[in-house]
Amino acid sequence: MTSFAFFQRLSKSFQDHPSHLKLILLCTTVTGGGLLAYSDAASSEVPVTEKKKVVVLGTGWAGTSFLKNLNNPRYEVQVVSPRNYFAFTPLLPSVTCGTVEARSIVEPVRNIAKKKEVDVLFSEAECVKIDAENRKIYCRSNMNNNLNGKEEFVVDYDYLIIAVGANVNTFNTPGVVENCHFLKEVEDAQKIRRTVIDCFERANLPNLSEEEKKRILHFAIVGGGPTGVEFAASLHDFVNEDMIRLYPGIKDLVKITLLEAGDHILSMFDKRITAFAEDKFQRDGIDVKTGSMVVKVTDKEISTKELKNGGEIKTIPYGMAVWSTGIGTRPFIKDFMAQIGQASRRALATDEWLRVEGCNNVYALGDCATINQRKVMEDIAAIFKKADKNNSGTLTVKEFQEAMNDICERYPQLELYLKNNQMRGIADLLKEAKGDVKKESIELNIEELKTALSKVDSQMKFLPATAQVASQQGTYLAKCFNRMEECEKNPEGPLRFRGEGRHRFKPFRYKHLGQFAPLGGEQTAAQLPGDWVSIGHSSQWLWYSVYASKQVSWRTRALVVTDWTRRFIFGRDSSRI
Repeated sequence: MTSFAFFQRLSKSFQDHPSHLKLILLCTTVTGGGLLAYSDAASSEVPVTEKKKVVVLGTGWAGTSFLKNLNNPRYEVQVVSPRNYFAFTPLLPSVTCGTVEARSIVEPVRNIAKKKEVDVLFSEAECVKIDAENRKIYCRSNMNNNLNGKEEFVVDYDYLIIAVGANVNTFNTPGVVENCHFLKEVEDAQKIRRTVIDCFERANLPNLSEEEKKRILHFAIVGGGPTGVEFAASLHDFVNEDMIRLYPGIKDLVKITLLEAGDHILSMFDKRITAFAEDKFQRDGIDVKTGSMVVKVTDKEISTKELKNGGEIKTIPYGMAVWSTGIGTRPFIKDFMAQIGQASRRALATDEWLRVEGCNNVYALGDCATINQRKVMEDIAAIFKKADKNNSGTLTVKEFQEAMNDICERYPQLELYLKNNQMRGIADLLKEAKGDVKKESIELNIEELKTALSKVDSQMKFLPATAQVASQQGTYLAKCFNRMEECEKNPEGPLRFRGEGRHRFKPFRYKHLGQFAPLGGEQTAAQLPGDWVSIGHSSQWLWYSVYASKQVSWRTRALVVTDWTRRFIFGRDSSRI
């Protein structure tokens, strides 16, 4: 009984004072003897490595892709963005006309974060300044929340991921900001939808002249890229499939005009798609004006400079204008670029590993950045020295081939040059420079190698500012962070031609998976890898399947498919909400 009371008091002591807990080992022998040993529990604890803090600016394609794929618990993540959700921007034109509801294409960031094993904190605010030297960012809450002057705060970081996208570029055209709609955010799409319906309601009033009704129902779209073309097609379907049934008296007064400064719309697509789109829009009654550069916008007229007619200035009356051309740099990014000596650039310059040049712990992805791919000719002497292992002063085909994988991985333009010129390998390239010599006996000195590789850098191209590029960059960088410690010990990247050893990671490589251009009437143009072009109804169904599968959650996937089904059965919603 006394023994039981002792253990009862001992147990209560452990429960009341867990910090004084001792490790008790009671080893009882067969004969009944015993040994009592103890030690502090704290002395056997494994020290916990301090977590590195990663700050992510932005919840667009790049930032969300990084967040979704980061799974290393050694990081503590803080996301700072003025919007607390991710938006599936390729479906914004569908939101403008009620084909898809706005709530169907957005996913709260906290829904994404709560599924992560990584510690994630979200702050709804916008970054106003980056202090790279002291590893701090200055933020301001964008909510009118009466914080008594405490709207601004400072966040420290170990790594900074800049994924803030870009602003609309108005090219300083007078009146654009004041009078045009944009189509970059969910709020923009909702505003356009309300304005379209307002135009029909205003034109339906009895006290307006027919000329005024025509002006109100003239919808002008500036920019013949994918967004402008898709919006024009969506608006045409909305008007002809839904609105004319509700407003039969004014259906013949509606006009849609697409203004493009270049010679063709969809200039980044295959010529077959461009020609088909222009022909289809002409058949549908959409007025495509190429060679028309907008020079001024007032509240009722758009002034254009007709480049094909000697620069003649024309004015076009309109009821609603949507500006859908060009991207510009955000103000705080401009300030940051000035700090790090990149003031003359249009976007943040990064290396092939997405690090901002001049800042080892700052990365930039998506529309706010561009990869500054190193040129082969800048490093030709270092490449020659690394490949010439026996220091003979000449390179054989065999020596160059041994370094070929590292060279192509570091300078992808070389591989692209060989492919575009239908060369089977580096031997063909070296043979071309050396002349009619057997491949096995080719030897080149450094000047001859310069001649052989002199045209390689002409294959370098900047990546397009698309969701596909941003998403792949976010995924790539997250995988690098997941394997940071492992690759520090065992680098897996190409040789450092201007240094020793290897790079930690393989450089980022964009893999183009194709692009779509919905043209209305349940027809879509698809340009897929391998120079495969598909146009028509079958491509529309491919578009449906791809855009449904690319949703970030099952919730948004179900909502989008439901909206499409509802539209097929009941038509688009034309109410002004």
